[in-house]
Amino acid sequence: MASRTPTPRPRAARPNADAAPAAKRPRAGRSVATSTSAGDRPRAAPLSRADRQKVQSDQRRAHVLDAARAAFFELGLEGASVREIAQRAGYTPGAIYSYFPSKEAVYAALLGESLERLNACVAQAAADAPAGNAPAALTDRLRATATAFYDFYADNPRDLDLGFYLFQGMQPRGLTPELDEQLNTQLRAALAPQQLSLQALGLSETQAVAEVTALFAHVVGLLVLSHTGRIRMFKLQSRTLFEAYLAQLVARVGARGVAV
Repeated sequence: MASRTPTPRPRAARPNADAAPAAKRPRAGRSVATSTSAGDRPRAAPLSRADRQKVQSDQRRAHVLDAARAAFFELGLEGASVREIAQRAGYTPGAIYSYFPSKEAVYAALLGESLERLNACVAQAAADAPAGNAPAALTDRLRATATAFYDFYADNPRDLDLGFYLFQGMQPRGLTPELDEQLNTQLRAALAPQQLSLQALGLSETQAVAEVTALFAHVVGLLVLSHTGRIRMFKLQSRTLFEAYLAQLVARVGARGVAV
C-alpha cells in the first residue's frame, strides 16, 4: 500500500513586534481628549499705539541713562558733555534733549534712581527689624536702618560718587531749585526711619534731627575715607568705626533717661 506524504498546514502569521499598533477606534459614548494647540489659547490683547510708543520711549530713556552713567563715572560731571553721552548711546545730541533738557537733568534722573534704591534698602531693613514700641525693638530698628544706609553706599561706591558730582567746594551747581528739593526729599526719606526711632525713644524732634544729621555726616565721612583709601593711614576699619558710633548714639539716648 503506497504511503501518502502529509500536506503541510499553513502557519498563522506571527505579529511583528516592530510594526506600529493599529489605531483604536473610540468606543461609542466616550469622548476623545484632544490637546489644545497654542493657536487655540487666548492671546493677550495687543498694546495700543500709544502704549507701544511709551514702552519704546522708556527703553530709549533708560539707554540714555546707562550711557550717561558710564560717562559720568569715567569722565566726571564736568568732562561728560551731552555730545559725549549721545555718542555713547548711539544717538544725536538733539535726541538726548528730547528726553532731558540739560546734562544736569540727566544727572538728577540718575541720582533720583539711586536714591530710590537706597530708600528700598532702608525700608526693607525696617520691615525685617522687630516690630513694636518697646525700647529694645526701637533700638534694633535704629541700628538696622542706619546700617542699611551705610551698607548701601559701602557696597555701591559709584552711587556715592554720583552724590558728589554736583558739588564743587561747598556749593551745589547746575540743579534747579525744584530738582534740588526733590532729591533732598528722597535723601531725607532714607533718614526718616532713624529719626522716628529716636523720637519714639524719647528724644524731641529737634534732638532727633540733630542726632540724625550727625549720624549722616559721620557715615558720609567714613564712606569717603574708605572709598578713597585714606582710612588705611589710620590703620582702622570704617565699619568698625561706624558700629562704634552707633553704640555711642544708643548710649547718648540712654543717658537722657530712656531705657534702651
